[in-house]
Amino acid sequence: MEIARFIFNPIQENTYVIWDETLECAVIDAGNLSAREDKALTDFIVEHGLHPAIAVNTHGHFDHIAGVEHVRRTFDVPFAMSGKDRFLLDAAASSAHMYGVEIGGTPSDIDIDLDEQGEVKFGNTVLKVIATPGHTPGHVSLYEPQSKTLFTGDTLFRESIGRTDLPGGDYSWIMKSILDKIVPLGDEVRVLAGHGDETTVGHEVLYNPFIVEVLNNEVDYTR
Repeated sequence: MEIARFIFNPIQENTYVIWDETLECAVIDAGNLSAREDKALTDFIVEHGLHPAIAVNTHGHFDHIAGVEHVRRTFDVPFAMSGKDRFLLDAAASSAHMYGVEIGGTPSDIDIDLDEQGEVKFGNTVLKVIATPGHTPGHVSLYEPQSKTLFTGDTLFRESIGRTDLPGGDYSWIMKSILDKIVPLGDEVRVLAGHGDETTVGHEVLYNPFIVEVLNNEVDYTR
């Protein structure tokens, strides 16, 4: 599996294009906002001879869905996301405005509800859909077991975790997602997050203060 990362919009969101030997690809968390960013993403896909099959999102915050309509229109592909985050689509423009960001057209609905799908398939690649709520109610992570690569969106960052003070966020949920769903995947798993640099599960178990304080019984995340 090949992976390209783009850092888009004023929130510095990571958009990923992933593909295999078939040249079919998926766009994960299309956050492209400006005409320049739209062109950068489109040009990359075209120049590499890729054939988009799906736009798939870990969650529905505006900085992760800003470019979904561009991808859908340009390549005629479906949009997949958890239905539990559907409410965030309606709030995208107002949420962006609070951050001083103006966004254009955003999806009015989803085409594929990841709550009803255990996998996302394209080419010869299968991404396992892992429910990891906490940053948002419908947040998912996407895991490719052959390469042991996990796209964590805004659940787990390098030495940090996603915010839980936004509508639908919950600290106990996000810690349960990390400790029960992500950590058991193994130390060697490569973590590609929605913001910031990549890391591994093993690094986070040792150096992520939010995880360490729970493992050391300094914080009871269930309260």
